[in-house]
Amino acid sequence: MKRPANDGHDGISVSAAAAGEREGIYPLVLLRILRALACVLAALALALPVCAPAKTVRPDPTSPETLLNRAFKEIGRQRFDAALEHIEALIRVRPDFRMAHLIKGDLLLAKARPLATLGNAPNGPAARIVDLREEAVARLRAYREQRSSDQVPRYLLQLLPEQKYAIVVDTGRSRLYLFRNEAGQPRYVGDYYISSGKRGAVKVREGDQKTPIGVYHVTSSLPRKKLSDFYGSGAYPINYPNEWDRRQGRNGHGIWLHGTPSDTYSRPPRASDGCVVLSNADLDALARHLQIGLTPVIISEGVEWLSVEAWNTERTSFLQALDQWRRDWESRDTDRYLAHYSPGFAANGQDRDAWGRHKRQVNGAKSWVKVGLSNVSLFRTPGKEEVVVVTFDQNYRSSNLSNVMKKRQYWLRESGRWRIVYEGAA
Repeated sequence: MKRPANDGHDGISVSAAAAGEREGIYPLVLLRILRALACVLAALALALPVCAPAKTVRPDPTSPETLLNRAFKEIGRQRFDAALEHIEALIRVRPDFRMAHLIKGDLLLAKARPLATLGNAPNGPAARIVDLREEAVARLRAYREQRSSDQVPRYLLQLLPEQKYAIVVDTGRSRLYLFRNEAGQPRYVGDYYISSGKRGAVKVREGDQKTPIGVYHVTSSLPRKKLSDFYGSGAYPINYPNEWDRRQGRNGHGIWLHGTPSDTYSRPPRASDGCVVLSNADLDALARHLQIGLTPVIISEGVEWLSVEAWNTERTSFLQALDQWRRDWESRDTDRYLAHYSPGFAANGQDRDAWGRHKRQVNGAKSWVKVGLSNVSLFRTPGKEEVVVVTFDQNYRSSNLSNVMKKRQYWLRESGRWRIVYEGAA
């Protein structure tokens, strides 16, 4: 099957580690070259900060992630024999988990001699080792930096009642977090290792091999039978570029959440052309919680975490600004209403001046206006600019017109005040 030519899909490129395995080099690399990962991991285990573990469902004791974390724990204690038992159990479950073979090789070498640096033997395929080492470090960091149960991502300010789950991706830590909607408040469910763009994040143009940063949602489901093996057990496209991306001049297309080839458990942290890639087992687990057209996918370079109290304060403050906009619209005082719009506002071919002239004309023809907002969702965009994506059902009634529509706005914080920079139908 011919793969679609688009940004997110790099079916031609394969990780160097995978290439080495096919060439017959990989097993030799494990036992002859990799001398240092155990010491590296042990040092990291002692150096990285430990957060209070989040309250989660008890993990499957036979899952690769559980077995790997148990090995990390034993490496941190310098108990290499115990760590090796967990790694061997992992390999029996997932013989295609290349990073596990790397750790096993170093643990075996540790029995014979002290380990110095990683991959310092002559004639070693350094690029392949670097890929695996980076994956090991990313996974270890996730193990050590478990978040407290009273922390939530800043971006999930308010979910719709029908949005049962939300996804937050941290490209900097190669991690995807899943949250459940409990009466509007996000509750941590679990997290997964991911691979993202080869050239990092903040996608700007087609072909830049970067993962976009922003607020998106899952738009469709592509089953395995409609895809080549490269995409694994399936794919879930997201709506990049969104309205904000287009406003910023960003382009490209074809950004998906998808799996891995059948002979590959996971890929290096930076290996895709922009997509977010999970192991097939993790994608299948995640897929049970995805709602097409509804599930938000927030992608960041580094997640900002808030206490529930701080999150609620920020959420309440923004809802007050939104309600003030609604009340000022009802007042028919066009100056008060327009004060909520940024000088840089643009939508549907109108700038702020044209929008203002239109609203003055409309308000002059009405004796009263009533505006109701329901099913409000609020998602803050990651990045330096303070932007909130607002979606709601609008029930508009006036002396000469009534209608109901689903609307989306982008609010930007300017000089300490929230103002609308885009408004249109959702």
